[in-house]
Amino acid sequence: MAVYFDHRVEAPDSSGAAVLISWHSSVCVLAVGSVYASTGGCVDLYLQQGEHVELCHVERGFSPSLLQWHPTKALLAVGWETGETMLLSHPSGEHTPLPNNTHTACITVLEWSSNGNRLVTGDQAGVMAVWRVDARGKLQASPLIKHDYSKPLTCCIFRPPPPAEDVAMLAHAAVSGDESALDMFNWKKSNKGGFAWDHRKDWHSTSVQLMVRGSVYSVDEQVRSVPLLSVESAVQKMWYSKRRAVLAVVTDSLLLSHFSLGPEGIAQEISKVKLSGRGGQHADIVWTENGLLITASGEQHIRLWDVELDDHYALTLDESLGFEKGELLNCVSFCTSKLLAAGTSRGRVALWHMVTVSDQKGDTKIHWKLQTPAEVEGNISELQWGSSSHLLAVCSSSCVVILSEHVMCSHYTQQMAAVQLTPTQLSLANFNTNTHITFHTDTHIRAVQVTKDMVTVWNGKYITVYEPSGQTLHSTGSFQCESPALAVHEENIYTVEPNRVQIRTPQGTVKQLLVFSEAEGNPTLLSVCGSYLAVGTDTCHIRVFDLTCREAKAMGVMKNLSELIPDLGALRSVKCNASGNQLSILITQVKKKKDKKLYLNLRTRCEGELAARCSVSQFWDENESRLFVCETVPVNSDLHSSSQSQIEKDVLVVTFFVTQEHGLLLQDSQPKPAMLLSLLTLDIPYYYYICKVPSSPQMVVRRALRDFVGLESCEKQTRDAMLNFSFYLTIGDMDEAFKAIKLIKSEAVWENMARMCVKSRRLDVARVCLGNMGNARAARALRDAEKEPEVEAQVAVLATQLGMLEDAERLYKSCGRFDLLNKFYQAAGQWQQAVETAETHDRIHLRTTYYSYAKHLEAMGDKNLALVYFEKSDTHRFEVQRMLMEDNLSLEIYINKMKDEDLYKWWGHYLESQSDMEAALHYYDLAQDYLSQVRVRCYLGNIQKASEIANETGNRAASYHVARQYEGQDEISQSVHFYTRAQAYNNAIRLCKENNLDEQLMNLALLSNPEDMMDTAMYYEEKGTHMDRAVMLYHKAGHVSKALELAFATEQFGALQLIAEDLNENSDPALLARCSDFFIKHAQYQKAVELLVAAKKYHEALQLCLDQSLSITEDLAESLTVSKDSSHLSEAGRKELLEKIADCCMRQGNYHLATKKYTQAGNKIKAMRALLKSGDTEKIVFFAGVSRQKEIYVMAANYLQSLDWRNDAEIMKNIIGFYTKGRALDLLAGFYEACAEVEIDDYQNYEKAYGALTEACKCLTKAKGRSGDEADSKLLILTQRFGLVKRFIQARRIQSVRVCESLLEEKDLDPAVRVGDVYGFLVEHYCHHGNFQQAWTKIEELRSTRPNINLSLYVSQTSLEALQNAAGVRLVYRETNTHAAEDDEEVEEDENINH
Repeated sequence: MAVYFDHRVEAPDSSGAAVLISWHSSVCVLAVGSVYASTGGCVDLYLQQGEHVELCHVERGFSPSLLQWHPTKALLAVGWETGETMLLSHPSGEHTPLPNNTHTACITVLEWSSNGNRLVTGDQAGVMAVWRVDARGKLQASPLIKHDYSKPLTCCIFRPPPPAEDVAMLAHAAVSGDESALDMFNWKKSNKGGFAWDHRKDWHSTSVQLMVRGSVYSVDEQVRSVPLLSVESAVQKMWYSKRRAVLAVVTDSLLLSHFSLGPEGIAQEISKVKLSGRGGQHADIVWTENGLLITASGEQHIRLWDVELDDHYALTLDESLGFEKGELLNCVSFCTSKLLAAGTSRGRVALWHMVTVSDQKGDTKIHWKLQTPAEVEGNISELQWGSSSHLLAVCSSSCVVILSEHVMCSHYTQQMAAVQLTPTQLSLANFNTNTHITFHTDTHIRAVQVTKDMVTVWNGKYITVYEPSGQTLHSTGSFQCESPALAVHEENIYTVEPNRVQIRTPQGTVKQLLVFSEAEGNPTLLSVCGSYLAVGTDTCHIRVFDLTCREAKAMGVMKNLSELIPDLGALRSVKCNASGNQLSILITQVKKKKDKKLYLNLRTRCEGELAARCSVSQFWDENESRLFVCETVPVNSDLHSSSQSQIEKDVLVVTFFVTQEHGLLLQDSQPKPAMLLSLLTLDIPYYYYICKVPSSPQMVVRRALRDFVGLESCEKQTRDAMLNFSFYLTIGDMDEAFKAIKLIKSEAVWENMARMCVKSRRLDVARVCLGNMGNARAARALRDAEKEPEVEAQVAVLATQLGMLEDAERLYKSCGRFDLLNKFYQAAGQWQQAVETAETHDRIHLRTTYYSYAKHLEAMGDKNLALVYFEKSDTHRFEVQRMLMEDNLSLEIYINKMKDEDLYKWWGHYLESQSDMEAALHYYDLAQDYLSQVRVRCYLGNIQKASEIANETGNRAASYHVARQYEGQDEISQSVHFYTRAQAYNNAIRLCKENNLDEQLMNLALLSNPEDMMDTAMYYEEKGTHMDRAVMLYHKAGHVSKALELAFATEQFGALQLIAEDLNENSDPALLARCSDFFIKHAQYQKAVELLVAAKKYHEALQLCLDQSLSITEDLAESLTVSKDSSHLSEAGRKELLEKIADCCMRQGNYHLATKKYTQAGNKIKAMRALLKSGDTEKIVFFAGVSRQKEIYVMAANYLQSLDWRNDAEIMKNIIGFYTKGRALDLLAGFYEACAEVEIDDYQNYEKAYGALTEACKCLTKAKGRSGDEADSKLLILTQRFGLVKRFIQARRIQSVRVCESLLEEKDLDPAVRVGDVYGFLVEHYCHHGNFQQAWTKIEELRSTRPNINLSLYVSQTSLEALQNAAGVRLVYRETNTHAAEDDEEVEEDENINH
């Protein structure tokens, strides 16, 4: 919390009313322009506390019109109403006038460039001049530019300079030859923004924009004035947004326009919007860099327009903070520290602090927090923030006041607390005597220190000491001191001067000097805790002094924190503990950024609660050296300036135990109470807080520490014991913890420790505490809670027993035990929370919760709401009747409204009990309770109506009741009928037996259960009639043996067949054999086989199939197959049976089934033979592949050779593969030889035939050692054929006639090479060379050798025709017909395969 000191400027007596104010941007100097009452005016300069700079006073016989400070130098440009312009230097007071002939009208424009080397002046007559200012602040004799617009100039701005890095990049680009970059360095061309920029001349603003009565001009240093734009009315304000690169213009009518500046000085309008509020010359408009436009126009609110978000809103005053109704806001000013100031018509300065808040979605919103106003005299006309955000100049109708922001000071020691309320008011509290004093001083309070005997106040220049006197204070001494730090211990006052600390008496006498070397720096921070003084310097050195002796003595060695902490900028706070052996430090980093870490004993510690938090204040207990507390906020909180109020949410007060042995131990962490401002200090057993409301009579309140709740007034021994107990509990030393409290007898202390156990979750300690308290109920509840798996749930039980209901609720929620939370709410009477919890998280107990709540409401007398929750719990069908039993009318209305069948039935029973039968029948009808209807009808003697109801509805209970009624009246047929409809068949059977109704008895027995069937069958058997029915009933009842016995005895063959269908392997074998013999005798062999199989007589069944030529189906074969683990047959017998089944299948032509059974018997050879007979090529190939036996491979390959392997490459591949796997190389060679013959005979492809013969030779060569002489002879023959084929191929390749002639002389040529192919080659060759005579000779030789040969098979048609034409002879030859030849070749192939 901050207060504002008001410093009224010390104006000379001759000065008039202030009309102009202007702060320097970096130096704390305020320029004030005043106007005399008669004529003339003056300009004065003042320091930050209002001190007048006497040398800087300028008077003229006319009024000042404009003030403008140089951006860096203490140089003020002053414009007067006559056109005179001068430069006033601070602090020398030297002033330099501009040439008199430059301006002759009132100065309206004064603007410095961003680096201060240019000054633009303009007047009411429209004359504009640009002046050059050198590094010493001197003007050139003549202006660089002078231009006359002949219209009043109202505003001027410079376009901001480009960033330095952009200039460097531009220079690099220019050197590289970039023409656009070169153009930007040339004054003769303008850049893309429409402005020219000369880096060489240091003209850092690319152009000047001038306002000339609704028109905007752009001017460069080449005296080129380009009109940019024009608006409808006079322009009041103009800005250039560097971030958005747009020009913003606001007119007198509050019309806001945005323009983008294009090439050649062309401005294009982007947007135009009419602002709310009253326009005119009196409107004060402020533009912020983040795109916020703020206007004050003499209304009761100020208006804000967010240009980027296109959002607008208004800020108003709050009367509860001290503002008056109808107060008007005249002017505004915004500073970079996010403070908005507004001056009112009644002398108040309203201050808003801008806070940016982020929601859960990450969206940010701006909130403005209004603070308590500062007050001055008169109507405020102008506000301006100074170079420091703590300074605000206020110009009113009566004076100029400088408001200096100051953080509210406070101090606590020895049960005395002092808190500043206003700049001159203190709130003092003595907690020993419980008294409070509000004290006013004569000066501003910048620091305050209190002890039990005196109050020390410092105003920045003087220290005043006050001592209490009753209910007031009186001054006992005052002395001059400009110490920036102040501390008090007993009767000593500690102040600082360069390189030393002064120890003074209350009268100001220096008793002792604590000297610091130049390297150690100047003391800036003083802090006293107990009898120890901690000192921090501006060079980040720290030292602790012992104050227990007469003179202060230094402890330890001076520490230089810069060597221990990286990036250390400055010290923010230095504190020591009550023993002087522990230090805590808060620092600022190099970039003026607050370090989030807390340093203790020069070591960084961030544990638990401090891991992501930043400490903002710190305190040690004055009496307990181990106890330390700090106030923390999240790291990302806005702590950039002291003007901001304390962060109100997410503030945690964290308490630690600090020792040399155990370091930093977290003792407690709790949020700061909502209605309190900040932590003042820690003094066991209390935290001391400062209140938020300044008008409160008691500004300091105290809250007990967690461990001392209920023990605030205990004696010191108990307090020390509790503190030791808490410390040992924190470090986990339970033995020492119990030793610390073993002598305590107070139940309140033990109860408080039990409460501590809820926070620390130490249930073992809690049991001891409950035992010492004698709280048996809580101890029993805690023992019962041990069955819960969650520790939080057990602790919640403890908290409940101790009355800590909020903690119990929080614990149940944290562990997710919403069932227990539901019970907790119910026990606490919080039924709405219980219902909500059940509906959202504990739905398994939802109906129970509704029911319990309904019972509670019933007990409370709220029956209407109880009805609702009984219905929700689905218990209304019995609970509502009970609840409303005494109010029959309400109950009947409720039942009729609900239209529930159960309720109708209940109400019908009730009416029946009241003998109201007609009404009961009505409600039974509504409930569709047919039994009750029938019962009442029978009671009334209307059995006929009861029978109709039973027949129409088919209700079994109603039918049974009617049947009993008819039986009682000896109407047997009707009774049997209704017993049947009621499915009470045993009663119907009983009546039939008793009354000899045998025809109905059979049907009823079949509908009934097996016991009734057996009973009925025995009835028929005893009577000796209807034996077929007896057999059937015995069969249906499951007594098959009895049924067969009776069927055989009575020779009921039809019944035997039906019974046999239900026989299976679980039936009696003897019975099965007997039945099978019966079926064999009657030539029903298929049924006999099935029974023999069921009786496990497999061989007899198989023999019967063979004898009677019964077809063995796959199902029969499977039933004949015995499983491997069967005990009826051995493995050998099982395989024998399988082979017999397969043999039978072979005889019947069922080859696939035979294959399956042979395979199951393990005889794969027979299985393969059966499969070969089936001709199923796909299965043959598959079976051969999975069998992996040589014989089977060979059998499969032999079979495949019988197929059309010539035209199916897959079959040929399988043949070769199977012969190879079966190691039948001689057969494989024969196959290759057959392939060669096919290639020669069918395709005359001797090359492929040659390849096949090559493979055949390889196979025979491998098989040579296995087959002996036979393989040798085959190989010899094959080699000869191989050689002949090779010679013929070579002859055709080289066109050798001689080789062919020699081949024809070979005796065994034809098996290898067809003679026709050789002659055909010779004929083709001779015809090709035109030697038709030789060709004819060869044809004649071929004919003589093979008289019936078909020439067209060996000689092409073209050659034959050419030969006929040449010889003149008609050759007779047949068309190609090779079927006979092919048949012969197939026979030969079969013979080869058989070999």
